Amino acid sequence: MSQFKLHDVRLFCLPNCFFAAVLFSAGALAAAQEQSGSKAVSKGETNDQPNMEIRKVGLVVHGGAGTISRSEMTPQREREYRAGLERAMTAGYEILKRGGSSLDAAEAAVRVLEDDPHFNAGKGAVFTSIGTNEMDAAVMDGKTLSAGAVASLKHIKNPVSLARLVMERSGHVMMDGEGAEAFAKENGIQLLTDQKYFFTKQRWEALQKVKSAEKSGGGAGGKKYIITDQDRHGTVGAVALDQNGNLAAATSTGGTTNKRAGRVGDSPVIGAGTYANNATCAVSATGDGEYFVRATVAHDVSALMEYRGMPLKEAAQSVLDKVAKLGGSGGLIAIDRQGNIALPLNTSGMYRGYVDPNGKFVVEIYK
Repeated sequence: MSQFKLHDVRLFCLPNCFFAAVLFSAGALAAAQEQSGSKAVSKGETNDQPNMEIRKVGLVVHGGAGTISRSEMTPQREREYRAGLERAMTAGYEILKRGGSSLDAAEAAVRVLEDDPHFNAGKGAVFTSIGTNEMDAAVMDGKTLSAGAVASLKHIKNPVSLARLVMERSGHVMMDGEGAEAFAKENGIQLLTDQKYFFTKQRWEALQKVKSAEKSGGGAGGKKYIITDQDRHGTVGAVALDQNGNLAAATSTGGTTNKRAGRVGDSPVIGAGTYANNATCAVSATGDGEYFVRATVAHDVSALMEYRGMPLKEAAQSVLDKVAKLGGSGGLIAIDRQGNIALPLNTSGMYRGYVDPNGKFVVEIYK
C-alpha cells in the first residue's frame, strides 16, 4: 500500500510540477516585463516632471519715459539713475530666484523706485498746481485678475503697497484720497504727518519753471523756459514672471507737474496704465496719461495677443502707435508667459531695465 502511494505521488508530481514550473516561469516573465515597462515610464516621468525643472523667471522695470537728452545728462546723474534701476531689479529678482511670487517681486521693485528721489513716485513725486504731492498706484495679479489701485494719496510713503492692500483686503479695486488713507491706517500703515518727506529741490524748481512759462507764454524778460518731460511728468513700474508661470504688474506715480489737485492719470487705471493676465502678458505704462487712458493701452496689448494672436512685441508697438496717432507720447514695459519682453517707446528715452535669461542686468536710458 505504501509503495502504491509513493508511486502515485510520483506520477502525480511529474506532470503537475512541470505545469507549475511553466506557470511560474510565465508569471515571472510577465512580472519582469511589467516591471521593466513600469521602470521605463517612471524614468520618462522623472525627466519630464515640471516640478523638477528650473522654470524661467523674468523681470522688467521702468522709471518713466520722455525727452531724455544725452547732452543734458551729466555722467554722475546717469550713474545715479542706472544705480536706482539696478537696485529695483535686485530687490525683485532676488524674490523670483528664491521661488517667490511675481506679485511680491513687482511690488518690491516699485517700492525701491518710490524710495528713490530721482524718480517721480513716492519720495521724488512732482508737485500739483497748489504745491502739494498727490500720488497714484496700482497692482494686478495675472493669475486671478485681481487688482488694487489708489489715487490722490498725500501721506503714504509707498503707495504701491497700499494698492496691494486694497486688492487683498478691501473687497474693492480702487480707493482714493482720505478714504484710502483711512483704510491704510486701519491696516497698520503709518501715515506721514506732513509732506516734507516727499520734497525734493529738483521737483520744486520744476514747478516754478512750469508756472513761470505758463504765465509768460514760454519766456519772461527775454528768457526762455525749456520745459522737459522730466520737469512735467514721470512714472515707475515693474512687470514680472515667476517660476509658477504667474504674471504681475505694478505702477506708481506722482502724476504731472502743475496738475490740478485731484487729477488722476493712467497709472492707477486698470487696463490703461496697469494690467496683467496669465493668458497673455503683464504691462506697466508711462507717458501722457490722458492719452493712455483713452487708448486703454495696457489691456489693448493683452487683447491683441488674446484675440488676434499677435506676439508681444508686435502688440505692444501697435498700441503705442495708436497713442501717437492720438497725440500722446511715452512708452511701456511688458512681459509674456514665455518670458518674452517688450520695451517700446516713442520718445527720446525711457529709464528701463530687465534681467536677461542668464541673470544679467541690462539697463537702458536712451532710444
